[in-house]
Amino acid sequence: MRKVVLTYGTFDLFHIGHLNLLNRLRELGDFLIVGVSTDAFNEGKGKKTIVGFEDRLRIVSSLKCVDLAIPEESWDQKISDIKKYGVSIFGMGHDWEGHFDELKSYCEVVYLPRTEGISTTAIKKTLQVIDKTHIDDLKKALDLISSIVDRFD
Repeated sequence: MRKVVLTYGTFDLFHIGHLNLLNRLRELGDFLIVGVSTDAFNEGKGKKTIVGFEDRLRIVSSLKCVDLAIPEESWDQKISDIKKYGVSIFGMGHDWEGHFDELKSYCEVVYLPRTEGISTTAIKKTLQVIDKTHIDDLKKALDLISSIVDRFD
């Protein structure tokens, strides 16, 4: 009997941390299923993605370590997915530690370490420097500085 592993995530701005986590999860079993959060589900959680759902699903689906990628449309689908796919292990990054312990009555639950020094949140913060609203703020600040300098001329 094969050992099925299940995880979920947004996987926006796919990076080496995502790949490391998925590879480690795949090593725990024979078949890895990855639920990719839909844009609508992320919006409901107050999250805005840069890469759209269809592209994120295609990226995750194309990985050698992933056997099946499915849409994650709600918090509640985890139990039904565990039952539907005969999941042996549910795994997430350690930053979710304790959040899914209620699933232990359906399968083993593991929380794996994340890759140090990389996260989508950190990448997005770096990208904010070039975000249009930040550029507009910088222009306003430069205009203010220019007007102050003009007073001294």
